[in-house]
Amino acid sequence: MVEWYRCNGEAITLTLHIQPGAKRTEIVGLHGDALKIKLSAPPVDGCANEALLKFIAELFDVPLRQVEIRQGKQSRRKVVLVQGSHVSPGQIIRMAGA
Repeated sequence: MVEWYRCNGEAITLTLHIQPGAKRTEIVGLHGDALKIKLSAPPVDGCANEALLKFIAELFDVPLRQVEIRQGKQSRRKVVLVQGSHVSPGQIIRMAGA
């Protein structure tokens, strides 16, 4: 099975499939080799990217400055880097019930 995340020291790299403009922001589950997340924010003027970064920062319990989009700012498929979290990606999936 291909993992949707990679851990390297204190850095976690996430592969995400984003669906903006949804009714609410939530983790849906796995979508191929990515974690699918629905965002309530619309895909205009960077709103969805900003909402995604805030959502990921909350999930991983880190300040917003420790989360960044590494690839895919204009795409549904994104690679996001999270620095210094003590929350594992496995915990995120279990908490979401995905």
